[in-house]
Amino acid sequence: MDPVPAAEGASCPNPTAAPLAPSPNSVNGPILSKVGLNLERTPQKWRRALQVRWGHRKRCGGGVRHGRLAWLDACSPADPSAPPGPLTHLSPPDSSEARPRSGADGRSLPGSWTSCQPAPTPGSPPEHVAVLREGVRQCLQQQWEQTVWILHAKVAQKSYGNEKRFFCPPPCVYLAGPGWRVKPVQGQAHQPGETGPTVCGYMGLDGASGSAAETQKLNFEEQPDSREFGCAKTLYISDADKRKHFRLVLRLVHRGGRELGTFHSRLIKVISKPSQKKQSLKNTDLCISSGSKVSLFNRLRSQTVSTRYLSVEDGAFVASARQWAAFTLHLADEHCSQGDFPPREGYVRYGSLVQLVCTVTGITLPPMIIRKVAKQYALLDVDEPISQLHKCAFQFPGEPAGEGGTYLCLAADKVVQFQASPCPKEANRALLNDSSCWTIIGTESVEFSFSTSLAWTREPVTPVPLINTLELSGGGDVATLELHGENFHAGLKVWFGDVEAETMYRSPRSLVCVVPDIAAFGSDWRWLRTPITVPVSLVRADGLFYPSAFSFTYTPEYSARPGPPGAPEPAADADALLESIHHEFTRSNFHLFIQT
Repeated sequence: MDPVPAAEGASCPNPTAAPLAPSPNSVNGPILSKVGLNLERTPQKWRRALQVRWGHRKRCGGGVRHGRLAWLDACSPADPSAPPGPLTHLSPPDSSEARPRSGADGRSLPGSWTSCQPAPTPGSPPEHVAVLREGVRQCLQQQWEQTVWILHAKVAQKSYGNEKRFFCPPPCVYLAGPGWRVKPVQGQAHQPGETGPTVCGYMGLDGASGSAAETQKLNFEEQPDSREFGCAKTLYISDADKRKHFRLVLRLVHRGGRELGTFHSRLIKVISKPSQKKQSLKNTDLCISSGSKVSLFNRLRSQTVSTRYLSVEDGAFVASARQWAAFTLHLADEHCSQGDFPPREGYVRYGSLVQLVCTVTGITLPPMIIRKVAKQYALLDVDEPISQLHKCAFQFPGEPAGEGGTYLCLAADKVVQFQASPCPKEANRALLNDSSCWTIIGTESVEFSFSTSLAWTREPVTPVPLINTLELSGGGDVATLELHGENFHAGLKVWFGDVEAETMYRSPRSLVCVVPDIAAFGSDWRWLRTPITVPVSLVRADGLFYPSAFSFTYTPEYSARPGPPGAPEPAADADALLESIHHEFTRSNFHLFIQT
């Protein structure tokens, strides 16, 4: 079936509402991608140029992730020739060497570190610090990033007795990024004879004994997009396990047997069977909301071997027996043009007009009406909320009443349209075939990014710190940035581009750093008229590099570059006018984005 190009906002993984203005000191939300600045324009054109646009940044290799910008107005800049102040200087890693402590089971404990490798100290030779800074610069320029991406369902059905209800869709792992083909430390690519994946993986449930019966080995295969793909098709949870929630555990090991790290999924809810009762919004645990990610699969005659997953290959929707894709389920607006619709909040009900957007490619199916399925009949008069693992059908709108309607259907590995038959006895039903009945389930994903090209240690890369939000405090000459996330520890330093920030560890979910002075990024900063945006990343004390999806932007203050001797001076009126316009804008911009 030919896809319909999605609107720019449609590729967002979770746009549950129209874009909202960011809070004054928080940058959790869509990215503020560009603000037009040109001080040489007339006042009228200058004011029209101040347009804020919202956008999203796509992750290489699958999914969509948000970049965020924190806005800092560089008021009262210091003399660029003078050294930075004591709170904004380039601070090398402290002498407390970092190494993850191990628990009784030998696994790394998040947030606990002991000594391991010598790191550059304030008294170390300057070349040590210069080498680290050059290495960070190379990581940012050459993008030696390694990403582990885990996809899984939100719920899992429990197995009773001797039965084995394998997780459907099966948990899968993608290894993306050029860093997987770069040798650690040396930064050299693998030789041509070194083919195949560089790591092997083992997946199981947390709290399990780790035996071969409870852990499945993942055989990674290279995809056309250069990603490595592995799938755990035989995992299940038995009725002997009384937990209501659990996590999947992925263990990655290098070819030589050295452990790369242990990665955990999001929480998965355990259910006994799909609910057949009418769902109520009082119990929203199993309901599916607009903007959430879902997976669709079809199982002919209830046979596991005949399971087909809705997926996207080469820009077209297909029914795959091997790989599944996550789709963002949006409530669509009937009055909007095809492919361009505003996201709406709320829980999805049967009878609603919805649109499915692939989280990897961003392509979308046309708007369709979701219908409840009971005994191979589409129920046209049901409006209850949709629940996990419900059977449903997707009807294309526009068919006259009484003709059954056209539904999304699979034929072998293709996705086609099926003409349903009206029910002669009940007008509110339409007869479907097996291939038009889909099972819907919510999905989750977690992404871990790192680079071992700088590391001089053989310690595991986990726990990988994850940044969720940024919070800026202060402004002018001294400002602090608080990072909120997971898996933080005292061995981490915050870097703005290739400049290290003074970092203070607060808790496993919070790091605070001093924003580096703008002078640290070059001596020519005073004469720049465009904002300077630098990526925010984390570096472990042993040189392990953790990139993030966040950026930080400095707003330059207007200043005229001195002209050559004998050059005519610009008109004082023009300079005064431009400077007043600039100060008025920066003052309002400062209060909008930085006030606490």
